[in-house]
Amino acid sequence: MSARLKLTLSYAGFLMVAGVLLLAAVWVFLLRYVPNRAMLTNPDDRPNGVFPIRSVLLGVFAPRAAAVLAFLLLFGLVGGWILAGRMLAPLTRITEATRTATSGSLSHRIRLPGRKDEFRELADAFDTMLARLEAHVAEQQRFAANASHELRTPLAVSKSLIDLARTDPNHDNGQIIERLHAVNTRAIDLTEALLLLTRANQRTFTREPVDLSLVAEEAAETLLPLAEKQGVTIETDGDITPTIGSQALLLQLITNLVQNAIVHNLPEDGTVWVSTEVRPRTVVVTVENTGEILTPQLVSTLTEPFQRGTKRIHADHAGVGLGLAIVKTIVLAHDGRLTLVPRSAGGLRITVELPAAPSALPQR
Repeated sequence: MSARLKLTLSYAGFLMVAGVLLLAAVWVFLLRYVPNRAMLTNPDDRPNGVFPIRSVLLGVFAPRAAAVLAFLLLFGLVGGWILAGRMLAPLTRITEATRTATSGSLSHRIRLPGRKDEFRELADAFDTMLARLEAHVAEQQRFAANASHELRTPLAVSKSLIDLARTDPNHDNGQIIERLHAVNTRAIDLTEALLLLTRANQRTFTREPVDLSLVAEEAAETLLPLAEKQGVTIETDGDITPTIGSQALLLQLITNLVQNAIVHNLPEDGTVWVSTEVRPRTVVVTVENTGEILTPQLVSTLTEPFQRGTKRIHADHAGVGLGLAIVKTIVLAHDGRLTLVPRSAGGLRITVELPAAPSALPQR
C-alpha cells in the first residue's frame, strides 16, 4: 500500500473508533437515566402491563447509530484521502528532485514554499546538499582537468627530450639527462601530492595525540637550510598545543605552510613567524611571512588546486601548486578551520585552528 492509502485508512480508522466511543458514551449515559421497564397506566395495552423501555430505545438507537458510523467511515475515507494528498504533496516534489539529481542534473532546487515545518526543513536541507554536491563535483572536474594539464606538461617535455636524443646523437646527453631528471622529479612530486590529497580527503588515517608546537619546531628545523639559502629568518614561539590527529599529515600541513612562507617572501632579509596558541576549545597554529602586498581577492583563491599567488622567486622550489590545497584538505579532515589574511605590510598570515585534545579542555 502507498503511504497515502495507509494514512487514509489510519484517518478513517481513528474516526470510526472515535465515533464508536462517542455513541457508546451516549448509550451508557442514556442507560443511567432510563429505567429498564415501566408499568403502564392502562394494563390493557400490554399482556402483563409492563413496557420494556430499554429494548424499545435500543431498537430505535441501533439503526441510527449504524447509519452514523457508516457516514463516519465514508467521510473518513474521502476526507483522509484528500488530507493525506495535501500532507504528502511536498514529498512528491522532493521525490521528483531526487530523481532529477539521480539522472545527473544537480542544478535543480526544490525551493518549497509555505511555512517552515518538517517538510520545509527537509526540502531546505536537500537543497543545501544539492548545492554542496554541485560545487564539489564542479571542483573535482576542475581539479581533474588541472591535474591532467599539470601531468601532461612534464610528460610532453620528457617526450621532446627523448625525441631530441634519438634524432640528434651528437647532442649533449648529459644536459638532456639533467633536464629529464628535473622534469621527472617534478612529475613525481606532483603525483605524491595528488596521492596525499586523496588520502587526506578520504580521512583514512589513524588519529593519535599530537603536540602542534613540537610539529612546528620539527618543520622549522627541517626547512632551516632552505630558509638560510633564501635569506629568510624563521622565528618560532608558542605554547604546548595538544590535539588529536595524524602526526604525518599535520607535519605535512605545517611543512607546507612554512615552505610556502619561505618561497613567497622578500628577495632578501625576509622573515617567517611560526607560533602556536591554546584557546578554550581549540589549538591554533599561525604562520606569517613578509612579502609582496596581496589583495583579498587573490588570497581567497590560494587554497584552490594549482593556484599560485605570485610568480615563484626560486625555480628550484617552484612546487606543484597543491601546497595550500593540501593544507586546506588536511585541516578539513581534522575538523578544523583555515583562515588566510593578507598583511597590510605585505605577505600573508595563515591561521589553522583545530579541536583541542580532550585532556587539554578546562575541567568543570
